[in-house]
Amino acid sequence: MPGGLKVHPCGKYMIFAIGNKLSVMNIQSDRQEFLSGHTNTISAFDVSPTGAFLASGQISHMGFRSYVILWDWTTRKEKARHDLHRVRVESVRFTGTERFLVSLGGVDCGMIIVWDVEKGTAICGASAARETTGAALRLETLRMRGDAFVSGGQRTLRLWTIDSEARKLRAFDVAVGKLRRDYTAARVDDDDETMLVGTMTGDVVKIKLNLSDDPEKPTCPTLLGCYARHKPARKTPGLDCSRYSNGVRELWLLGEGKILIGAGDGVVDLVEERKVSFRNYNNPTWPQYRSLRRTQVNGPISSFQRLDSDTMLIGTEACEIYSLTLGSFELKLLKTCHTGPVYDIAFPYNLSDVFATASFESLRIWSLRRMQELLRIVVPNFTASGVVFSRDGKSLLSAWNDGALRAFTPLTGRLAFAIPNAHNKGCSAIAAASTGGLIVSGGLEGQVRVWSVARTPTLLGVLKEHTAAVTSVDFNCFDTEVVSASRDGSCIIWDIINFSRKHVLLANTQFSCANYLPSGIQILATGSDRRITYWDVFDASLVRDVEGSAKGAINSLSFASVGDFFASGGSDQLVRFWDYNMGLPVALGRGHAAEVFVVQCSPCGQFLVSGSADGGVFVWNVPDTLRTISTPTSTVGTNDGAKLKPRGRIVPRENVNQLEGKTNGKKKLQISECPPIEGRKSSGSSKSSKSSKSSKDKRN
Repeated sequence: MPGGLKVHPCGKYMIFAIGNKLSVMNIQSDRQEFLSGHTNTISAFDVSPTGAFLASGQISHMGFRSYVILWDWTTRKEKARHDLHRVRVESVRFTGTERFLVSLGGVDCGMIIVWDVEKGTAICGASAARETTGAALRLETLRMRGDAFVSGGQRTLRLWTIDSEARKLRAFDVAVGKLRRDYTAARVDDDDETMLVGTMTGDVVKIKLNLSDDPEKPTCPTLLGCYARHKPARKTPGLDCSRYSNGVRELWLLGEGKILIGAGDGVVDLVEERKVSFRNYNNPTWPQYRSLRRTQVNGPISSFQRLDSDTMLIGTEACEIYSLTLGSFELKLLKTCHTGPVYDIAFPYNLSDVFATASFESLRIWSLRRMQELLRIVVPNFTASGVVFSRDGKSLLSAWNDGALRAFTPLTGRLAFAIPNAHNKGCSAIAAASTGGLIVSGGLEGQVRVWSVARTPTLLGVLKEHTAAVTSVDFNCFDTEVVSASRDGSCIIWDIINFSRKHVLLANTQFSCANYLPSGIQILATGSDRRITYWDVFDASLVRDVEGSAKGAINSLSFASVGDFFASGGSDQLVRFWDYNMGLPVALGRGHAAEVFVVQCSPCGQFLVSGSADGGVFVWNVPDTLRTISTPTSTVGTNDGAKLKPRGRIVPRENVNQLEGKTNGKKKLQISECPPIEGRKSSGSSKSSKSSKSSKDKRN
């Protein structure tokens, strides 16, 4: 969100929103606290100038009221709330004296509400914009005046004063003449004399506030100029002015006339005003700014925050937080996360140091020990629905919604091989056998397909029984059977040696997950009916049926170590840890701010990793009393079966167990972009030598 990253005035905490919770993170120790109270996604929040209070607003469903919550910083508890806005809260800001909290409603509301923090009541409200202009989207308060603030948005820019005794708001439109802009971020100088406002046109508007001390005397803010960056190489007037691409999204006044500008294309520009005058200039935007230093980050800029005298924190719409050293202008990536829901999580065999996550446009490998991203594999415009490591650790296999199966190297993220058109309507699940040369995929059309990838990817068989999307596939410990779960209310046990159906598990639910017990004698399944069911593999009989959640579907299951315990995650935003034999939850994890889509236990049994719809990845510690003895997890286990030998030129030394040692904390994040793959005319054909040869030549 705009302004979605804040630093507490004490300088020890970063504050940002994750779903419907506010995360308070200690900058030095990385320990997090969560403020819970909102019923839906948080859309705006602010920190008071002294740090005594927090305020946050949320999004609600169409036709419903949206909450604005006032938090006490010391106790981390809710102090007050109101629901005077409809559908969405666009912005909340504290005034300079912390007496008032100003909140701005969205397009469906359009109201500005002023809340008295001391009395805990709303004192006044007004329509944010005129009917002849667009909606107001941002608020900015003054530094010294505690009764004034500014609103900006689509062709509207207004200065407001609060009359608390008369319980009234007075609005003064900024005189900008014929200038028409959509205004974004605004910054007021320390003396409340001038204000800089960014625009989506890519320039910066400078306003003189002319704020009067007499409430009866009218105030008339005026335009001083519209500025952009100067290009010295262009001498022709009108062509020596360079606007910022995708708009000016954020501003910060550094003092001594220097300004930090963040653009929509990720450019961070340090500028200062030139001492020149423009007369009869044939462009409404003047080349007033001289660029001093310049760098670029990933994604549009959403936030600037001052950490100390020489360090700025930068937040982006790509869910990344950077630190910028002003002296050397050096960037460092501090925090990163997925921009969309996390659909799958995978650990390598017998290795708990790293894990992989699948989400929109990317696969990411993370360090569990350092809680940092090590490798990012980008596939533009597509979503990864499943991810799994090969048993030998030399490949990262993934399923995508474009119908392709892709395999990548775990160190460099290069494309090892791809199977285009593996499923007609998109791939929804993937599993790899312990032999390394066999994978099974599930599709949205309901088919389960078996592939050999030992040398050249080859289709071995198509299993057609499901009538709806396949949600999960899983091998048994002997690699002789596969269980597939589907939203048609059935789980099917397949014999992948003879490519035939063995048993069908039926229930009045939409199955979301079905996993074999590590010993292979039972199957654990769950779905939309909130039940967790135990099934016997021998005769497909129901052994046990327990309630997995009081409300909301269960989306994912994962066994810990030898199978004495398992974890579950669901739509109630909770992660549960169960005793398999008793069928009872023994531990409960609260922290997710959205629906939990996937949960995965580490091979060592000490950790749980869960992913949710808000893009959050949570790592949980399993209590010592609930851990079981497992095999050593320091190295990747060897494989006596067939090795995975995909097509293409692959470095034979690449193995996932080298990833943690190769990438140290000082090395930059490695990002690999997947090249486009060529589709085949027949998706189910195993004879693809011609297509394989052409795609191989293209990569080489």
